[in-house]
Order: sequence, then C-alpha cells, then structure tokens
Amino acid sequence: MGLNLPFIILLCVALLLGGCESPQNAAKVEYSSPGPVPAEPQRPGDPEKGYRALLNEPYLGCGMPYSAYQRIGGTGAPRIPDRVGRNAELPYFLTAHRTLKGVEVVSVNCLACHGGLFDGKLIIGLGNENLDFTEDRSITAESAGAYVDTEAEAAEWRRWANRVRATAPYEITDTVGANPAINATLALIAHRDPNTMAWSPQPLMEPPPKQVAPVSVPPWWRLAKKNALYYNAEGRGDLARAMMLGAIYCAEDVATLREIDAYAPDIRAYFASITPPRWPFGINRELAEQGRAVFEATCSGCHGTYGERQSYPNLVIGAAEVGTDPALAQNAADGSTDRFILWFNRSFFGEIARAAPAPGYIAPPLDGIWVTAPYLHNGSVPNLAVLLDSAKRPQYWTRSYGSAAADYDSDTLGWRYTELPYGKAGAKDPKERKKIYDTRLPGYSNAGHTYGDRLSETERKAILEYLKTL
Repeated sequence: MGLNLPFIILLCVALLLGGCESPQNAAKVEYSSPGPVPAEPQRPGDPEKGYRALLNEPYLGCGMPYSAYQRIGGTGAPRIPDRVGRNAELPYFLTAHRTLKGVEVVSVNCLACHGGLFDGKLIIGLGNENLDFTEDRSITAESAGAYVDTEAEAAEWRRWANRVRATAPYEITDTVGANPAINATLALIAHRDPNTMAWSPQPLMEPPPKQVAPVSVPPWWRLAKKNALYYNAEGRGDLARAMMLGAIYCAEDVATLREIDAYAPDIRAYFASITPPRWPFGINRELAEQGRAVFEATCSGCHGTYGERQSYPNLVIGAAEVGTDPALAQNAADGSTDRFILWFNRSFFGEIARAAPAPGYIAPPLDGIWVTAPYLHNGSVPNLAVLLDSAKRPQYWTRSYGSAAADYDSDTLGWRYTELPYGKAGAKDPKERKKIYDTRLPGYSNAGHTYGDRLSETERKAILEYLKTL
C-alpha cells in the first residue's frame, strides 16, 4: 500500500530527528501460510496494448549490439507478424531497440521462456521446456565483443556482458529444460541497490547458492484465475508490479522502472486474456463425461471446477502434505532467502507488491493442462498418465526435446520419453548426460502428489480423457 505525501513528510522529519526508520528500512520479512490465497485489488489494463507492449517494448533495456548480432547470425525460429520495425525481422524471442546513447541492440524478451512450440507452431504464453541452461552463458556473451566496431557499441556490449557474467554462474542447471529463473533473479538482486537500482560490479549481499532449484515454466493463461504469482504464491499485492522484476536486469534507476511500470498492467491484462490451446485430437465424449465426475469428486477441491460451474480455490498446499520435492518451497521459507525478500519489500517493487512466500505449493488451475508437460513444479514427471499413477513414474528418463506432434503422446498426455536404467552418473557421453532427468538429484525429485494412486485404472483413463477438454 502506498504512503500519502503528508505521512512521507512526517517520516522525513522523524528521520532528521533520529526518531524512526525510513519506510524502506521498516520493511520486514513476511511469510504466508498454506491455505486459500485471498484476491487483492489489481490495476486495470488494456489487453491489446499489453500485447503490443509485450512484442515491441524494450523492457529488458540492454543487449547485444545489432551489428554483432548480424555477424553472429540469427536462427530459423518463427517470427510474429504483429511486430513493428526491426522486430518484425527478428525471431519471436528477441527485441530490438536503440539505447539512450543511440546504439541499436538486440535483447531477449519474455517469450524466450514463455513462448513454447507445439507441432512446430508458436504458442504465446506456453512455457518453453526445451531451453538449455546447462552451459555457462557468459562465454557466448564475452565472445560477442569480437564483433563490435565503435566505442559506443563496445560500451553497450560491455554493460550487457557484465550482467550476463554476474548471473551466469547462478543459472547453470543439471538438465536441459529445467529453468533457473528464480536463482538468476536472486543473483541480480544481489548486485542492485534497493533504493536507487544502481548496479554494483560486486555483490552488495551474499548471492544465492549456485545449486539451482529447477522449475518448469508455468503458462501465462493461469494468471486469469490466480491471486498470487509463482509456485509458492510468493508474489502478492499488485501482480503487474511483481511480475516485472526481471526488468532489473538492465534498468539502472527507478525512473526507468516507472516507465516500464506504466504499461505493466496492460501486459498483465493481456496474460489474463490468453485462451489456452484446444486439444487438437479426437475426444471420447462419453468417457470424458465419466472423467468429469471422477475429477470433481477427487481433484476439484484443489484444482477447481470447469465448464459452466467454474471455480478455483487458489489453495496453497503445505509441502509436507503434497509430498513433492520441497527444495523450492523450503528455500523461500526457511530464512535462507530473507535478504532477498527484504530487498524486494524495501524497493520500488515493494511500494504496491510484496514477497510473502508460503511453505508449500499452490495447486494450479488446469486449463490447457494437456500442452504443459512435463509436470509438477520442477518438470520431473513426463506425462499426466504417470502423474496419476506414481508407481509408474520413471526414476531416470530422457526425451527428444522436439516440438513435433510425433514427439507428443496423445494417450498419456505428455512428451514421449525413454526410461533409462542409470542416472547422470552412469552416462558416458556429456551430451547424453545433460538430457537425462535424474530424479535422485536435489530439487529434481518426482515424489509426491499421489492422489491418483487411490483410483482404479478405469478412473484414471476417464480423468485423462476429461483433461483433454479443459
């Protein structure tokens, strides 16, 4: 909640007299409890404006000079026809703009992680589960410096490369497809002054551990129903403000963040307007209707109901109760990340948003669930069939990391996979090793969510058929 001007003046006077702390220093760590997440007021936004801003605005304001990008070479990734200017020529996950010094740069945008492919077609808002964060990205960023010509380009390249170099050690995952977004953001926070957003070459606080707790990227369309952001419902208050935290990658001052914040509610409104893709194959309607009855009796208490009687409880389930890998929830609620929570709540972001993690995971809405494999918050389960039958979940597995329809199993609702008799330690080829999902690694467990185990095989098949309709 913002402070009115007279109150701020009184606080300033008190500061001069030594009588109290500033509002930033008065911020404190707040934890949430498992249970329902209440709705909070949100700033209104225009979805159409948000769509245009998402595709064209430079909310990540630094990047590789365009001249270097041209020499290195682009990719054959899809383009989006609704983009303008140079952006119309670039892959969907890159955005071009001119910096204040007049240098044209190319930076990644939100679609790098939130633009997924199915049957070779881009689905905006779908998590990209094929990204490879197993290598040190700073090597590529540093090598790009060989392709810059002018002093101005060199300065912009160095500003971007310094950010990459600072965060790269904290975003190296064990497995292709695992996303390190949370750890990378904490690494950025460690280099930013919470009051001014000034960048420090050296960390201003202890950075996060280099061991990444992986996440599977959730689809944007869930935002239409959710009252909080992230798997542990940590993002509270104004969600548009909370979701733009990634802008600190390049924003050097609060004024720049306020410019981005002016259209952030439009982007949030666009996210909430996205319609999940329809199931592209046939559906046994009779079986699906049987599945609806089983689902509503077994699953709807956490995941809500669909169709004409839609409801969603926004319910956080304690980590011990759901039994899934606890690392992500524990890391945010055991005190070890208090310094980052304090930073957020003392900063520009904490004016109208707040970080308040819960020691558990929010049961997500299941709209479009069929296209969001792999499952659980860490992507440890390859399809919905084995999610509903924990005894069949593979301990070690790999997949093709393709996006063609042939890579998808329409019977099990997930990507086709190959079960292996060994984990990463047993792989001789480094290329094979990084594509093995090893559920024995910290943060990668496929345990928990065993609610489907009590169902019969017939009931599980019926639920799978029903989930195709969501």
